[in-house]
Formats: sequence, C-alpha cells, structure tokens
Amino acid sequence: MSTITIFGSGNMGSGIAGVLARGGASVQHIGSDQTAETIQGDIVVLAVPYAALGVIAQNYAAQLTGKTVVDITNPLNFETFDGLVVPAGSSAAAELQKALPGAHVVKAFNTNFAATLVAGTVGDVPTTVLVAGDDADAKAAVIAAVQAGGLSAIDAGSLARAHELEAIGFLQLTLAVREQIGWNAGFAVVR
Repeated sequence: MSTITIFGSGNMGSGIAGVLARGGASVQHIGSDQTAETIQGDIVVLAVPYAALGVIAQNYAAQLTGKTVVDITNPLNFETFDGLVVPAGSSAAAELQKALPGAHVVKAFNTNFAATLVAGTVGDVPTTVLVAGDDADAKAAVIAAVQAGGLSAIDAGSLARAHELEAIGFLQLTLAVREQIGWNAGFAVVR
C-alpha cells in the first residue's frame, strides 16, 4: 500500500483523498498553513488555492525533491473572474516546476469538481482525470492511483499541456459561478 500526501482538506482535497483511498492508498493530510510537517508520500497532491503554491514550495522544497508533485490549481483572478494570473503562455504547473526543479510536477484534477470525484461520474459518464507532465513515471503513477480509485484517467501530454488544462478549468469555473452549470457538472470524455 502506498502513501500519498495531500496538502489541503477542503472539498477537493477530501474528494481526491476519497478516490485515492478507494484505490488502496494511505492518505496523509497536511494543512496548507502548516510549515514544518514531514511529508510521507512519494506522490504529493497540492489541493490548495494557487496563491498557496509558492509558500508550500518555499517551506517544503527539500522534502519535495524527487517526489511527484500534483498541482490541481486553476490560477484564476478571483477578483474579476476574467482571466488567469500566470504569465501569458505559462501555467501554474509550469511556474511550480520552476520553483521546484528537483520535483516531478504533474497537472491533474484541475478540470474536475469535487462532486464528480466523489460520485465517480459526470452525468452518466465516468469521471475522467486529465494528467499532464514531463516525467513519464510520475504521470504513470498518478494515472495508476486514479484508476485504482475507480476513475478514468488520460495522459494529456507534456507539462506544456497544463496551459490548456488550466484554460478548461477556467471555463468550467466561470460557467459554474455564473450558474450555467452546477458544481456537480463538468466536461466529460466519451471514448
């Protein structure tokens, strides 16, 4: 049985923990405000707001070296809901990889709402987690953990694809905030 560390215990952190635990993983939770915990997992999920990534990277850089670090954030401008706050052409995941050069950053879960992770479906279609990253072994480990938890997962390509995944997440969030879709809805992948 593997151990996976999750920073954050909100809706997304709890939803992801449920998926991973269903797959047999032991889950360690660390609060986004905790600064001196010992990371137990080889996979570390950052289920926190985008603004918290820099603090976590600074406080845990040494412990994150060599680990698979999963960024689930959507770097939305929450004041205007009118754009992303990362440099043009970049992504939260790419910026995190710069801050943690010794880690294997993977983008995943940012195109899913917590309710679809818990339910395991988007409408009548199995929930699919899109996974992007530059390290093949890191992506494979995340995909295997998601599939073991009963969800579908697709390798979305290199970490450069995080830019497009964050655009999808941005669109989905703005639709939900405008009440065009519910928080239990989302985009589905039909194969």
